[in-house]
Amino acid sequence: MPSADQPPLPPVDRIPSDVVAADDYRQAARRHLDDNAWAYLQGGAADELTLDDNVEAFRQIHLLPQPLNDVRGGHTRLRLFGRDYAHPILLAPVAYQRLFHPAGEMATVLGAGAMQAGMVVSSLATCRLEEIAAQAEAPLWFQLYWQGSRAASLELVRRAEAAGYAVLVLTVDAAVFGVRNREQRAGFALPAGIAAVNLAAGANAGLSGTGGANVFDRLMTTAPHWDDVAWLVEHSRLPVVLKGILHPQDARRAVEAGVQGLVVSNHGGRTLDTTPASIDILPAIKTVVGADFPLLLDGGIRRGSDIFKALALGASAVLVGRPYVHALATAGALGVAHLLRLLREELEITMALCGARDLAALDAQFLLNPP
Repeated sequence: MPSADQPPLPPVDRIPSDVVAADDYRQAARRHLDDNAWAYLQGGAADELTLDDNVEAFRQIHLLPQPLNDVRGGHTRLRLFGRDYAHPILLAPVAYQRLFHPAGEMATVLGAGAMQAGMVVSSLATCRLEEIAAQAEAPLWFQLYWQGSRAASLELVRRAEAAGYAVLVLTVDAAVFGVRNREQRAGFALPAGIAAVNLAAGANAGLSGTGGANVFDRLMTTAPHWDDVAWLVEHSRLPVVLKGILHPQDARRAVEAGVQGLVVSNHGGRTLDTTPASIDILPAIKTVVGADFPLLLDGGIRRGSDIFKALALGASAVLVGRPYVHALATAGALGVAHLLRLLREELEITMALCGARDLAALDAQFLLNPP
């Protein structure tokens, strides 16, 4: 662990020999990040109960294999929003990636492309969204934080459309930051030279505000509502996906508003503590939206078997967040690609041993105690 007299190690240009699973990258990344970046990356809201539950919930779901099924010719391919993907693992939107690697999102997109993985680029990226798109070799999605007005939000959407992004992901669960005590204790601050370069100066600065009138009388007055969602669906040239849905009633309203996909997510446990683990609420959301509606699961993925469980419970694909940032901090683009390869291979092995030939075969019959 870095200390005041032992600064963080720079990223390496090889895969460490002892890194064979996602959690190994977590341990390796600690040596490459200072306390400031580590608090931002690892922290959750308040007592971090939801942060822990996201991972623990997967451990409570047991696999029930059917080993004699014929899985010859099996694969992990899928089609989402009119595009083909080699596997159901996408990189979740993570802000300020130059906190974790000098090249930031430019390194991440290279790693994603090497493994044909979709990447969701954050509104709070530290590289221009057009430059990221120019390096992409797999579909890019753009994650939108509502910019306080329809005009400002649409301006950002139009840039993403022009740059060739495939899907628009509106995050709806973070109109204000959660109470992030770990960051407060660490005195977190963005270092000089690291900023959300795609946003106008001061945009979203209010997200960090706290307390009384500042929340209700200022910040929440510019938060999006259901009529804004319907407006965005009407004006976007891209499929609109809502990220941060946990309530089945919200899932129903999203479908009625014309949204074309949902991400079941609690924001990695970073906004509101003691919400349910994403995987625990996934089946209820699936019941509302139906079998053919695109549904992604975000939060707690650490193994290929976790991906298997999420898909068996109704997800079309999954988003992976902290694990790929650990890999980015450790070994840059090479680390991101390696992390994706590890998860895909684990998924394939789990499918083979459980007797599932392809993703369409996955359902709750392969789970002993689904939520």
